[in-house]
Amino acid sequence: MSRDENLRKQRLVFYENDVQRLNAEMDTFLELAKARCALLVDRDGHLVTRRGEPVRTSEDTISALIAGSFAATMEMARLLGENEFSILFHQGQRDSIQLQMIGDRTLMAVLFDGRTNLGMVRFYAQEAANRIQSILTEVLSENRSADLGNDFGSDASDALDRLF
Repeated sequence: MSRDENLRKQRLVFYENDVQRLNAEMDTFLELAKARCALLVDRDGHLVTRRGEPVRTSEDTISALIAGSFAATMEMARLLGENEFSILFHQGQRDSIQLQMIGDRTLMAVLFDGRTNLGMVRFYAQEAANRIQSILTEVLSENRSADLGNDFGSDASDALDRLF
């Protein structure tokens, strides 16, 4: 197994200070982009942190759906001969959502409405993604371990089962 594959399989372990730094970056992003809400989710569908307005549904459920949507899109990209589609955008009547990969391990979902536009969200999201990636790289480089007795991988699956 390569070093990159090892890093992708390593559990993300966040300390309170890490989450505070991530939250500060996301708060700055929300203020600049005028977006309603931002969620940072790992690729397994676990919520890392949420900032801004509360979501109208279970955060576990929306996190699992974000990860599932991105996984389906990654497979679509592969079938079309692309390495990945790193940004997804869905537009609704009132609300829109942008999903963006940050590194290999996390996704940022941004919920926004008519108070802003896609251009502003994309511009500031890229800046925020770069700063968040720096924090995540630092967290991974510290080779933290956690004694997690529960199988947290089943949380996302359980959230999807409850939804359907």
